[in-house]
Amino acid sequence: MKDFAGKVAVITGAGSGFGREFARIGAALGMRLVLADIQADALAAIAAELGGAEVLTHRVDVAKAAEMEALADVAYARFGAVHLLFNNAGVGAGGLVWENTLADWEWVMGVNLWSVIHGIRLFVPRMLAQGDECHVVNTASAAGLLSAPMMGVYNVTKHGVVTLSETLFQDLGIARANIGVTVLCPAFVPTGIADSTRNRPVDLPASPLTQSQMFAVEQMKKAVAGGRISAAEVAAKTFDCIRERKFYCFTHEAILSTFELRLQDIAQQRNPSDPFSYKPAVGPRG
Repeated sequence: MKDFAGKVAVITGAGSGFGREFARIGAALGMRLVLADIQADALAAIAAELGGAEVLTHRVDVAKAAEMEALADVAYARFGAVHLLFNNAGVGAGGLVWENTLADWEWVMGVNLWSVIHGIRLFVPRMLAQGDECHVVNTASAAGLLSAPMMGVYNVTKHGVVTLSETLFQDLGIARANIGVTVLCPAFVPTGIADSTRNRPVDLPASPLTQSQMFAVEQMKKAVAGGRISAAEVAAKTFDCIRERKFYCFTHEAILSTFELRLQDIAQQRNPSDPFSYKPAVGPRG
């Protein structure tokens, strides 16, 4: 997809981070936008900022099937088509994997993985029926290709997004569909994800944090705050990947060697290396 003017984009998690930057770029390219987020005030703020664009906002809990169905319905009722879908909403939880509660799993799985499942099942059939060129972007993470310690719940969801995206790509190829797919896999970027508990549902409350979870929170905040690539740069790179019909969208080139390390672990049938300790000049930790 190279011509964006007049096309319709649906963006989940549009109130902050990558989603907000996708909306800004889409508006600058003359797109019509459907912006979804669980935070109504954040939606109102980005809609006001993009006052010159044609924008529809819709408050959505992306983990809930009925609310995602309503999002698809209002998007098509308003614009009659959707050409670009960003399954982008995301939250995080960390700590030793056996210490995560059922509520932790249900919250993170719902937002990070089920939302992408809902997006695909609700929008792709309608895109196929449109018959014109479309594109789906699923926001995963470097954590979708690595298994870093103390990030178990998050890792599981992002691995799920990667394999779901790869399968979608293959299935659309079998169907000879004119729909591109991109899976976005950034490393740490200054966004609001370290503060995602602000939107945690009341019916999935957090338990008192364990020592490992408190450590994981602090590490995540430091890593996110110290990210050297901005959300705006990630969004710009993502639009480049859409233009090039590029499936894997990596924003941090330095991490590619760590992906390769994992592939070597698998190919050589050795125990998993610690991705945080790997230095290409040294090799895996023994």
